[in-house]
Amino acid sequence: MVEQIVNIDRMEQAVALFGTFDENIKLIQNEYMVSILCRGSELKVTGEPENVDKARRVIDSLLSLVNRGEALSDQNVRYCMSLVNEGREEGVEKLAGDCICITSKGKPVKPKTLGQKRYCTSIAQNTVTFGVGPAGTGKTYLAVAMAVTAFRAREVNRIILTRPAVEAGEKLGFLPGDLQSKVDPYLRPLYDALFDMLGAETYQKYLERGNIEVAPLAYMRGRTLDDSFIILDEAQNTTQEQMKMFLTRLGFNSKMVITGDITQIDLPSGVRSGLKEAVRLLRGIDDIDAVFFDASDVVRHKLVQDIIRAYEKRS
Repeated sequence: MVEQIVNIDRMEQAVALFGTFDENIKLIQNEYMVSILCRGSELKVTGEPENVDKARRVIDSLLSLVNRGEALSDQNVRYCMSLVNEGREEGVEKLAGDCICITSKGKPVKPKTLGQKRYCTSIAQNTVTFGVGPAGTGKTYLAVAMAVTAFRAREVNRIILTRPAVEAGEKLGFLPGDLQSKVDPYLRPLYDALFDMLGAETYQKYLERGNIEVAPLAYMRGRTLDDSFIILDEAQNTTQEQMKMFLTRLGFNSKMVITGDITQIDLPSGVRSGLKEAVRLLRGIDDIDAVFFDASDVVRHKLVQDIIRAYEKRS
């Protein structure tokens, strides 16, 4: 057994570090089987040498976030632990301070993982960005946040959100209503993200003015999209022909973000995914980039990470 001491400069740091009912410290203790006690301005970490060292590094990383004004949560505590376990904790500081958008309720939207940070940077620096990875990695939400930021800054005149209307085991024809009401459920994640960023009233105003368009992918055919921020969601369900059609809609002063999860393809058997083909063909072309997420970038419930890893092991 060894003991290491971490010095705390201010009581506010200790309060933020420990969290409500000491939940943050309990996570660290359970992960590394160590004891963490606060004595005045000192934290005493006791346990096996390797575990104590990792716990101290996690605490140092979390304190660096606190010092930069970041609020700690279950998600970023677990993420710091995963970075320390991989020996990559120096990347933690890159996550502090980057606000890419403010929601309608005043909540800042920030990258929560290094993968999300790379994704947002890629969108800002490239005309076409592919975001490929599992559910819960923020691909769609962050793309919409970047689109709203560009729109508010008047870098583009329109936000266009589209998605292929491919059934996941269900049939569109059995749903009640006209075509729009049938495809609306497929576009719901895009609506939800826009409502969060803009508020329902502002969203409706921009929709009526034509500044925002949410439509199935089939509606894109034959158009040239200038001065627009265009997001194609669930792109793993595009055919190769649909993906080519979409990519060639790109007009002047526009950006495209294409998101998808190649492990959740709902196309008929034998039909190749346009997303997989596009990433393969376009890799290396200047001003086009692809960012790949993994389970460590999932920012939903911890069990989602465990589920994704279990399925990855199966394949």
